[in-house]
Amino acid sequence: MDNYRSPAWLAGEGAFGGHLQTIWPALFATSYQGPAPAYRRERWTTPDGDFIDVDRQEPPGLATATEPVTRPLLVLFHGLEGSSASHYAQAFANWARENGWRYAVPHFRGCSGEMNLAPRAYHLGDYEEAAWILERMRAEHHGPIVAVGVSLGGNVLLRWAEEAGTTAPRIADAVCAISAPLDLTASGVAIGRGVNRQIYTRMFLRTMVPKALQKAKQFPKLLDVKTLRQVRDLYQFDNAFTAPLHGFRNTEDYWNRGSSKPHLHRIRVPALVVNAFNDPFVPGPSLPHKGEVGAFVTLWQPRHGGHVGFARGRWPGHVLTLPEQVMGWLSGHLPATSPRTGGS
Repeated sequence: MDNYRSPAWLAGEGAFGGHLQTIWPALFATSYQGPAPAYRRERWTTPDGDFIDVDRQEPPGLATATEPVTRPLLVLFHGLEGSSASHYAQAFANWARENGWRYAVPHFRGCSGEMNLAPRAYHLGDYEEAAWILERMRAEHHGPIVAVGVSLGGNVLLRWAEEAGTTAPRIADAVCAISAPLDLTASGVAIGRGVNRQIYTRMFLRTMVPKALQKAKQFPKLLDVKTLRQVRDLYQFDNAFTAPLHGFRNTEDYWNRGSSKPHLHRIRVPALVVNAFNDPFVPGPSLPHKGEVGAFVTLWQPRHGGHVGFARGRWPGHVLTLPEQVMGWLSGHLPATSPRTGGS
């Protein structure tokens, strides 16, 4: 996708093109071929007594879901308020099914359709949760593992790789972040202004605020219901909910500590970072340059693509090229003795 250009029918320069290439693929583009992805849900108990739900898809021909295999496993971390039903998750599920990979989508707390139990939710810098998930995946899986994070999940995944340092390759063979807001302050400011505020902020808050109010009912001493009801943008939401619930002083502290951009040079596992310059959420000028990242990080920064868009083909388009190219890159970093597609 480094040289990605939008199809002519979806083209557009500047902010208009970024919005169009973000919204259309999410709502109308084809995200899988044949039947819809079929998941088997597992519920994992977390170390703090809470739970997360993991949706798994096993490749055709696998004898049993628990059979020891050497087939590669793809773990996908979804975006803000996303799930295994998100268009990008279905597109990667389609790729995994067609190429004989195992596939898993761990849901961040509260994103699988049921409110979680603990006095916490999820956030853009939640690398501890990613570490626990990936370590459990590694303990249970006998073959190679690669991880993809989308938007929020991409920043979380990069923060994990940064904190894990030289231990990361013991868990995952390679990682990829797609449309991740690497500089949370730049992205937070961008999504709170103009058209972004009217479209995307409203869309996210439509589900986030009700969840926050539910959490406030669970733990009334931790959160201020009146303040939550007055939230009008993500800055206010993070000040009223994310920061106090997860040990940050305020929004600024959360955004500063959660950003992956300042620490990309610490990554010691092959990492692909994909960002379109016309992403409405992630301003092009905030993206890292080659000199700001270490030798393990590869940057793909096409002019077009929007936020997790990258549609291709004739109208109404499809989003199948993104997983093809990303997984082609990730597959190139599997151990030489491991099957890259199919086989057990």
